[in-house]
Amino acid sequence: MGSCLSAESRSPIPGSPCSPAFGVRKRKNSKKRPGSRNSSFDYRREEPLHRVPGRMFLNGSSDVACIFTQQGKKGPNQDAMVVWENFGSRTDTIFCGVFDGHGPYGHMVAKRVRDNLPLKLSAYWEAKVSVEGDLKAITTVNNASSINNSEDAAASFVSAEEEPRLPVDMEEENTEESHSELFQTLKEAFLKAFKVMDRELKFHGSVDCFCSGTTAVTLIKQGQYLVVGNVGDSRAVLGTRDSKNALVAVQLTVDLKPNLPG
Repeated sequence: MGSCLSAESRSPIPGSPCSPAFGVRKRKNSKKRPGSRNSSFDYRREEPLHRVPGRMFLNGSSDVACIFTQQGKKGPNQDAMVVWENFGSRTDTIFCGVFDGHGPYGHMVAKRVRDNLPLKLSAYWEAKVSVEGDLKAITTVNNASSINNSEDAAASFVSAEEEPRLPVDMEEENTEESHSELFQTLKEAFLKAFKVMDRELKFHGSVDCFCSGTTAVTLIKQGQYLVVGNVGDSRAVLGTRDSKNALVAVQLTVDLKPNLPG
């Protein structure tokens, strides 16, 4: 878009798109694009989110992750992405997501899901953990109470110098149980967050999501564990090494397409 001012007078050229008469006619005849009505409001509301430390949504890198996208030539870039370190205020947890929009307003849907889905996932995860923690605390208190009331309570005490140790089999069993609980908790959080996000998009006032949408491939890495949740045909691929130390790509997700059996 070039300037409509002449080089000599720096005033609008009559009949140009910047001249007053033309501008009035343009405002009268122009139609407001659906989805643009609340764009400035959405930006002001989402600006604090974009300032969160450890959250990347543009091309960049950190000590543990990097993200990159390149604008094509066929229209607006409808891809959105995010890497969120210290996710949910957990220092050992990272959230990653890629969202490929489609349809007239796919770029808006992808960005909205990028900004809102992680917040919902974190909230449901935290709520689930809090409830489970309260239930475990109640169970522990009840068990301790029953032990103290038994006739063999004295046998359950150990001296201050001696550390109580669980048998190896019991330690492994507890570890497997904690892994299973983590997976089940994240599975429920993923399902609930995806479902609520989909419902919000359907009833969004300024974005028509009937003909527009987005894929979503998301993952949470906590320590050495990786949990993936996805919708659509965007893929998660793990790079690893084989026995010969050659780099191997392992696909972690199944492309969800309309013609997928079952």
